[in-house]
Amino acid sequence: MTAQDIPREYVEGCARILAEVSASGRRLTREELGSRRQLGEQAAEAGHGLRALVSAHLVAARAVWPTAPGAADGALAALHQVIDAFTDGYERAQRHAVRQEEAARREFIDDLLYGRSDLGRLAERAERFGLRLSHAHAVAVARGGTTYDEGDKVPRQVERALIARFGDRSILLTTKDGRMLCIAPGNQDEVLVYFAKQAHAATEGGQVAIGRAQPGPGGVVHSYEEALNALELAERLELEDPVLRAVDLLVYPVLARDRQAMADLVLSSLGPLTAARGGAEPLLGTLAAYFDSGCVAAEAARRLSLSVRALTYRLKRIHELTGADPTDPAHRYMLQTAVIGARLLDWPANDI
Repeated sequence: MTAQDIPREYVEGCARILAEVSASGRRLTREELGSRRQLGEQAAEAGHGLRALVSAHLVAARAVWPTAPGAADGALAALHQVIDAFTDGYERAQRHAVRQEEAARREFIDDLLYGRSDLGRLAERAERFGLRLSHAHAVAVARGGTTYDEGDKVPRQVERALIARFGDRSILLTTKDGRMLCIAPGNQDEVLVYFAKQAHAATEGGQVAIGRAQPGPGGVVHSYEEALNALELAERLELEDPVLRAVDLLVYPVLARDRQAMADLVLSSLGPLTAARGGAEPLLGTLAAYFDSGCVAAEAARRLSLSVRALTYRLKRIHELTGADPTDPAHRYMLQTAVIGARLLDWPANDI
């Protein structure tokens, strides 16, 4: 839009004010400045561009530009006041619109992730933010050493990287409870993988969990909850993988579903370790390292900073106390399941 296309109502009174001020040498009154700010707000709300609006004011000024010697200085000062007040109103309206947009976005995200809104209405609102909830979506959640808000440097850095790589692909990046989130169509796993890579680097070693793609308006919240649960499990089980997939961790919620049965297994299988010198924790840590290393004694010893001989002694001691041999495939599954249960129940630090 050019200056000629701007409705005259937004420069109404400009020529008259300039003519009067240049003739008298006075400054603009409070009422005149207020009227300019109001017109600036109205122009912003109507969606007109600021560049064309300023050009329209300059065109109006040229029509009444004074020819008397010395009057040009006063007219220029008055024009400066007019445009300054007008742009102040324009920017004020834009800031208000941005705050409203941010509030609407935050309300939508809260409703989306907590499932608090009518699903039909939620789907309508989602299109405004580039999501089509009739399709399947997946959510990736990233956490770092600190908390993040949308305007922070790290989320903006990750967002720029994704936009540069994928452009507009119906992707929504946001923050929630100090974590970064990426919501993407369920058939675009490469987006979430790239988000995980960028978030891990930007957070200097943070961890990212990716939920499974879930269909329908409620799919986003289900995938989001899966990703959160994956991060929680990673913390409890001391999993250090930079990227976790909820689908790979499904066995753990199944194991933890019957807490009493899991507690019985832990106590019956590992309870005798409490009789060892130094308590159960050193031997429990030995079992965890042994199973995490694929039952390779040399690798487990390296992880524990032990000699292979010392590790072998510990495994033998575990066999003596529990009656179960960690190196025997017939006993291994039971012991490994009990070790997972101990991690989930935080035993022996907590009574179970």
